[in-house]
Amino acid sequence: MTDAVISDVKNGIATWRMNRVETRNAISDMGMIDSLVSLAEEAQKNPEIRVVILTGNGPAFSSGGNVKKIRDEMTESDKTPHELATWYREGIQRIPLAFQQLDVPIIAAVNGPAIGAGCDLTCMCDMRIAGESARFAESFVKLGIIPGDGGSWLLPRAVGLAKASEMAFTGDPISADEALKFGLVSKVVPDDQLMEEALKLAQRIAVNPPISVRMAKQLIREGQRSDLESHLQTAAVMQAVSHRTEDHREAMNAIFEKRDAVFKSR
Repeated sequence: MTDAVISDVKNGIATWRMNRVETRNAISDMGMIDSLVSLAEEAQKNPEIRVVILTGNGPAFSSGGNVKKIRDEMTESDKTPHELATWYREGIQRIPLAFQQLDVPIIAAVNGPAIGAGCDLTCMCDMRIAGESARFAESFVKLGIIPGDGGSWLLPRAVGLAKASEMAFTGDPISADEALKFGLVSKVVPDDQLMEEALKLAQRIAVNPPISVRMAKQLIREGQRSDLESHLQTAAVMQAVSHRTEDHREAMNAIFEKRDAVFKSR
């Protein structure tokens, strides 16, 4: 069995490649879940990591659930509904929680179909770039189930309520160009240029002060669930902290000294 996710870190950029090609990078097995959660937890603790690129090996980004295992669950398992709910909470639902708690920005480089939980996985990331062969489908309804991984919370925030409803109620796939039209991705590029474009975006992020980038992500995520007054209070505190960082001093000095800034990882 190959490593579920292959991780490489270079110049502050971590690249995570889902590596279960035989299942088209299905994320419903515990090996994939454990790997993605562990990598997120490690990145949160590692000040050297400034940005993450998530992609898939092989022709697919992720097929989502392993259909064979879903069929076996239906025909062979004797789990009660309560036990199945616990299985979801202790399984795939750990991924969106781990990604939500990670302050490091994550770019999804969508290299092919992102289906069901694979589509939702892209929505767990902060930014998405798609290759021309990418396809997205909130396809749970086609299997007679619903998004058990947080997709009904994630997808409307990415494409709006109406388009998310259409995708969830029909289960029909959309192309990379349609995903661009509805804001699910920010760019569509030829497949052979996908990782190059993702790396360019990652580099534009990685050159900035890492503390400021992490706090900016925290504020954006916090703003999704707070009112404006509460958000402004949090922003004021974070801004006060940022004013006293070495990176702020370095950024200001570099501007006046007309040179490139060099930021520390802490």
